[in-house]
Amino acid sequence: MFGAFTNDISDPAKFAEWEPKIKAYREAVAAGVLDEFKAPESLIPGDIDTKGYNATVLTAKFLTADELAIVDTPGYKLVEKLAKGELTAVETFKAFAKAGTLAHQALNCAMELFPEYGLKRAEELDAYYAKTGKTVGPLHGLPISLKEHYNFAGHVTHAAYVSLLDNVTPEHAYNTKILEDAGAVFYIRTSEPQCLMHLCSGNNITGRTRNPYRSTLTTGGSSSGEGAIAAMKGSVFGIGSDIGGSIRCPAAFCGVWGLRPSQKRITLKNVTSCYTEGVQEAVYVVLGPLARCAEDLDLCMKVVLGAKPWEHDALLVPLPWRDVPFPAATSLTVAIAYDDGVVAPHPPILRGLKEAAAKLAAAGVKVVEWKPIRTYENVCAVASMYNADGNSAQRELLAAAGEPLFPLTEVCLSFGCGDAGVSGKEAQRLAGIRDSTRQEFLDAMNAQGIDYLLTPTYNGVAAKPDVLKYWGYTSLYNVLDYPSVIFPTGLYVDPALDPVDTKFVPRSDIEKYEHALYDDPKEFEGAPIALQLIGRRYKDEEVVKASKVVAEIIQA
Repeated sequence: MFGAFTNDISDPAKFAEWEPKIKAYREAVAAGVLDEFKAPESLIPGDIDTKGYNATVLTAKFLTADELAIVDTPGYKLVEKLAKGELTAVETFKAFAKAGTLAHQALNCAMELFPEYGLKRAEELDAYYAKTGKTVGPLHGLPISLKEHYNFAGHVTHAAYVSLLDNVTPEHAYNTKILEDAGAVFYIRTSEPQCLMHLCSGNNITGRTRNPYRSTLTTGGSSSGEGAIAAMKGSVFGIGSDIGGSIRCPAAFCGVWGLRPSQKRITLKNVTSCYTEGVQEAVYVVLGPLARCAEDLDLCMKVVLGAKPWEHDALLVPLPWRDVPFPAATSLTVAIAYDDGVVAPHPPILRGLKEAAAKLAAAGVKVVEWKPIRTYENVCAVASMYNADGNSAQRELLAAAGEPLFPLTEVCLSFGCGDAGVSGKEAQRLAGIRDSTRQEFLDAMNAQGIDYLLTPTYNGVAAKPDVLKYWGYTSLYNVLDYPSVIFPTGLYVDPALDPVDTKFVPRSDIEKYEHALYDDPKEFEGAPIALQLIGRRYKDEEVVKASKVVAEIIQA
């Protein structure tokens, strides 16, 4: 699972040359906190980094009743209100910008705040509506957040690499253009970790993003800020990316919804990353939404694919978003994965799975147990796929600024082959593991009539910062390319219900390491317990609709 990595990247003298640019960047982010949206210092606890604090309660304390009514309304209902003239784009924008700015002040989730741009856009939308009585598109007036590494016209896009702090991108990422053309309002670009390859949030430009439910824990990564801002109601939905769990992990850790679609449906055109043209073919990165309900995941995908992006991006599959019904509970067969055969889940996740199984069965869902298939082999394979170039692209960008490396950067650069890279022959072998396992999964699901898998997202709830090393519960489904939806169960860590299993016997060093991370349940108290519903390839629409049905049963 791990190979050799040598840190000959960090150079304090070189990094010192970049520190003035980092300082200027941070000052620009701070200047984006407008007085109109600024929370009083007394609202945010001074010990938020030392005592686990639930920042989600701050939104109701800071926003007015009218503003809360707006941010509490799902996007698919907001578009109806905006289309009927019951809300203006400006008042909608101001409510979300106020909530999102609060989120940044409490959690450090923004890499850029540009509310003047958003306000001007909202005013233009209102003027258009007043003149025509029509909306500009299906997202008219909806405030939407973006992970920072999506190019934004005339703005710096750095993807959390210090050496890219001068990278002003001339045009929008194509997906961002689609959303803006549909009427979206942008005002915030959110945080991501160094290398875009941690299931955590630290970087050398803006630092660490705090977990909204327990501030001493991580938000997950790499769509770190998207998980945080969704939980704090700062956008209708946001766009993240996922090559190993980077949408699903933040969604799970922050108690919101997230969709990892099948590959090559959403365009990656004009997205900044360390991969050539933004593409890593062996295991494909995907973009997808994080939101607060299944319907808004559906709304995002319907709009993005409704623009027919495959007509402008040759890498995409020309597959429109289909309108499918919500399934009846009694028609579903769900297989529950209580263990992936490599790292068993911590007590809170096991409790979540067991309660889910009982409630689903009581609702008439056929519940079976999933037996792991070649997990370790595939987790090792995908780890080498990440570093197939021997870390050369990452090294070049990091070394250009002599960046000090975060602990999890060193971990991810040691994944699989590490610095050694892979040969053409080895690449073919890894692809063979991927493709043969896809067939075995399909055969196993067909043999048992399984519609969906219900699994952990990680073996635990949100971890402490800079410690999480095992990605198997998410990266397995990246290499297999199975669409997945994360949803909150409505359960939270309770030390009385989730004690440490003192009789647990680890099967490997990685399992021993990961289980030791859950050492004191009180340090995780109140962290959300979320689960992952996994469907078949290119059945994204079905898994989104099924996730709502499954979640409602489990949350009841």
